Amino acid sequence: MAGRADSTVLAGARVVLPTGTVEDGRVIVEGTRIAGSRAEGAETVDLSGHWIVPGFVDMHNHGGGGASFTSGTVDEVLTGVRTHREHGTTTLVASTVTGEMDFLAERAGILSELVEQGDLAGIHFEGPFISPCRKGAHSEALLRDPDPAEVRKLMDAARGTAKMFTLATELPGGIESVRLLAEHGVIAAIGHTDATYEQTVEAIDAGATVATHLYNAMPALGHRAPGPIAALLEDERITVELINDGTHLHPAALELAYHHAGAHRVALITDAMDAAGFGDGRYQLGPLAVDVEDGVARLVEGGSIAGSTLTLDTAFHRAVTIDRIPVDDVVQSISANPARLLGVYDKVGSLEPGKDADLVVLDDDFTLKGVMRKGEWIIRPQNAR
Repeated sequence: MAGRADSTVLAGARVVLPTGTVEDGRVIVEGTRIAGSRAEGAETVDLSGHWIVPGFVDMHNHGGGGASFTSGTVDEVLTGVRTHREHGTTTLVASTVTGEMDFLAERAGILSELVEQGDLAGIHFEGPFISPCRKGAHSEALLRDPDPAEVRKLMDAARGTAKMFTLATELPGGIESVRLLAEHGVIAAIGHTDATYEQTVEAIDAGATVATHLYNAMPALGHRAPGPIAALLEDERITVELINDGTHLHPAALELAYHHAGAHRVALITDAMDAAGFGDGRYQLGPLAVDVEDGVARLVEGGSIAGSTLTLDTAFHRAVTIDRIPVDDVVQSISANPARLLGVYDKVGSLEPGKDADLVVLDDDFTLKGVMRKGEWIIRPQNAR
């Protein structure tokens, strides 16, 4: 661990910019931001043989480091945030799971304070407005139809920090809720849904812009009843979330999404729960017990997959080395696209002068070696010269 230098030049690495990769590039850091020119007396860090990419942006994350964003104390939430920062996620949205409305409103109040002080980038409400047919790791007893008045209650409780709601838009009140969210600049995400193709198209036309963990918790693609997957993949207005942990998706499904939607419409997420960066064991996800074995989280009762133990450095590594997705495309999916969706691309999501100095250093095998957030090394590359 090391502190912040006033001026630092990171030199010699392959630097991934919005315009492409620059060989033997450099990133100049002044205080908390990326600068356009080098200052006198700047420290030079030689990162030859490395990659420098923008800090990762995770728009769907329930916890990590043994801590839950859904039920943890402020200190526990911060533990989860720090855990993911150590794995390259410099911008993070806290996701909830289904609970009683009053409890979710209370959590929104707690999490909104952490957004206001800059530790989180917003709140994502996943549930309770989802389909009992596709509930996944959500308590069926607590599910409810997406009543716009209740959606508004949670928006108000979040005090302007709500970034996204996942809805089963085919349920009563679903389309009206999508319109309400769109009117207030909050992402309406289609997920945990049993919708038909036609119902999904209707929700997109109403203003939905994200597919919550595409493929998971929705009907499979069918040749006579294509369901939501076809509608979500084909529409340029939709960004599709993908959980690239090797458990949630077959590599061919990930490749299909990249091929059909294009890298500009993919957001790599973790959907992480408490065990991310922590280890196997028994956990709680909302009111439900979860066992994590060999890094795979499943409900104790029923065995449904219960989020992931993924961190975004692993998702990046898999995408490049196993799935053979071009590095520039992975950077777009893991940093720029989610930053744009969250409305923070003016500050993060790419390595450009004036933006926050949020970056990740990877070695030639795409293993994380360094993380900087707002000009401060969270992990300083040990073999930097």
